[in-house]
Amino acid sequence: MEHLVEDVYGHELGNDVKKHIITTVSTVLLLSGCGSSNDDNNNTNNPDPTPTVAEIDQQLSAIIDSHELTGNPFAQRNMPDINSDLAQLGKHLFFSKSLSGDNDVACASCHHPMLGGGDNLTLPIGVGAELPDLLGVGRLHDASAEHHDGGPTVPRNSPSTFNLGGWDQVLFNDGRVESIGKTPDAAGNDGFGIDTPDSPFTIADPHGGNSLAQAQARFPVTSNEEMKGFNFSAKNNQQIREYLAMRIGGYGEAAGELDYPEFWLEKFKVAFKQPNATAEQLITEQNISFALGQYELSQVFVNNAWANYIAGDTDALTEQQKRGAKLFYTSKEDGGANCASCHSGDFFTDEKFHNIAAPQIGRGKGDGDTTHDDFGRARVTKAMENLYQFRTPTLLNVANTGPWMHSGAYTDLKTSVKHSLNPLHGINSYDTSQLTQPGIQNLDKVADYGQLASSAPNFQNSAIELDDAQVDDLVAFLHALSDPCVTDRTCLAPWIPTDDAAQDPNGFQLNAVDANGDAL
Repeated sequence: MEHLVEDVYGHELGNDVKKHIITTVSTVLLLSGCGSSNDDNNNTNNPDPTPTVAEIDQQLSAIIDSHELTGNPFAQRNMPDINSDLAQLGKHLFFSKSLSGDNDVACASCHHPMLGGGDNLTLPIGVGAELPDLLGVGRLHDASAEHHDGGPTVPRNSPSTFNLGGWDQVLFNDGRVESIGKTPDAAGNDGFGIDTPDSPFTIADPHGGNSLAQAQARFPVTSNEEMKGFNFSAKNNQQIREYLAMRIGGYGEAAGELDYPEFWLEKFKVAFKQPNATAEQLITEQNISFALGQYELSQVFVNNAWANYIAGDTDALTEQQKRGAKLFYTSKEDGGANCASCHSGDFFTDEKFHNIAAPQIGRGKGDGDTTHDDFGRARVTKAMENLYQFRTPTLLNVANTGPWMHSGAYTDLKTSVKHSLNPLHGINSYDTSQLTQPGIQNLDKVADYGQLASSAPNFQNSAIELDDAQVDDLVAFLHALSDPCVTDRTCLAPWIPTDDAAQDPNGFQLNAVDANGDAL
C-alpha cells in the first residue's frame, strides 16, 4: 500500500502503471453499458423495428414501473426554500468576492445559475482573471497573474450546483467528500460522518458539517487556483477559512479589511435568528459553509418533460424523445443503449465510479510521469482498481450543464454521448477542434492518456453501436430532462442577487456579465 501511495502521488507511476496494465490487459472488465460485454456484434436493431407511439408508451410504462421511477428524486426530501433567510444569506455569500483571498472571485464565478450552475467553460479560470466579473466564454487568465501559462488554471470542469441535494454518497468528480455512514461522536452519539480531504480516507472530518453540501462548500476557498489565491500560502485549509470569516465579520487578524462589516453581521443575525449575537459568535467558517450549503440545496430544478410524462402526461414527450427513452432504458442485449445501468433512478446516477477513458486535457492533477495526468478516484482511495475512474454524473438538466466529462473535453452533447457508447472509438478519434477556449494544455497528450486509461484493468468498454438517428433519439430524450427554469432569467431571479450597491456596500458582490458586457 505504501508503494501504491508513492505511485499515485510521487509522479513515478507512469512506467509502473504501463507495466502493470500491459500485463493485466487480458483481465479487462468488459461490462454492459456503463459496463457491458465486449460484444462486437452490431446491436442496431430494436426488438420492435417499427412500434407505434402507443406501443412505445406501453413499453415505457412498463419500464417506469420496473425501475420504480417517480420523476422526482426530491419527493421525500425537505430541501431549503430559496426565500428562507438562511438560503438568502447563502446567496449573498455565494456571490461575494470577499470569500476569496484576493477579493477577485466568488463561488458564482464558476457556478452561476445562468450558466447551468457551472461556468460554460471546458476548464475554469478562478483567481487572477483579466476581468473578474466576466464569466463564461471570454474569461481569460491575466498574463501577470501567478502560474500564467496562457490557458485555464483549474484542472477539472466545474460541476453544476443544480440539484446538489440529490447526492447521497459523494460530491466532486473523484468523491473526495463522501458520506461514510453513522459514526459516534466524542459523546458517543451517532451522527452521519463525512469524509473530506481534511481527514484520512474513511474517517469522518469533525468539521465536515451536517450535509455533503456544507462539507463541499468548505473547500473551494482552500484551493490556490480556485479562490484562495497565492498571498495566503502559509495558511492551511482551516486557517484560511477562519481568516475569511474574520474578514467579513470585521474581527481578529482580518479586522478592518471591509469598510462595512456590519452589513454581514445584520444578515447573519437575521438568518440565524440571534439578534444579540456578536460577529465572533455568528460569523464563523461553520456558519458560512452552512449558509452556502442551504443556498446550494435550494437549487432544485426537476420540473421537466420526463417527470411530467411519468406523472401521466403522455404528450409531454415527443415521439423522438420516447424512442430515446426506450433506448436509454433498454439493455444492449435487447438492442438498447443500456444507459440506465449507471444513470439509474430518478436522479440518473448510481453514485459510483467508472473508467470510460474520458479524454484528459488541461493542466491535470499532478499525476503520472508528466505530472499532467489525473488519476481520478485513485487519488482518494490510493487503490489501483480506481485508476481513471470518475463519478457517474446526474443527467438532470444535462443539456444545459456542459461542457461534459470531468475535464470538460466535450462541448457537444451528442459527441459526449457517442463517446460513452463507444469509449475506445471516442478516445481514438477525439477532435480537439471542438474546443473554443484558448490555451487548453496538453492536447497533444490525449492519445497517450487515452491508451493508459483504456488499458487499465477497470476500463469499461461499452462498444454499443447505434446508428446516427438512434443517437439523435437519445440526445432528444436527454433534452427532456431539463427544467425550463434553468434557462429562464426571470425564473432564476430568486437565486441571483440584484445589481445595486445596497446588496453589498463593500463593493465585492459579483455582478456577472458575458463577453458582450451584458448582465447574466
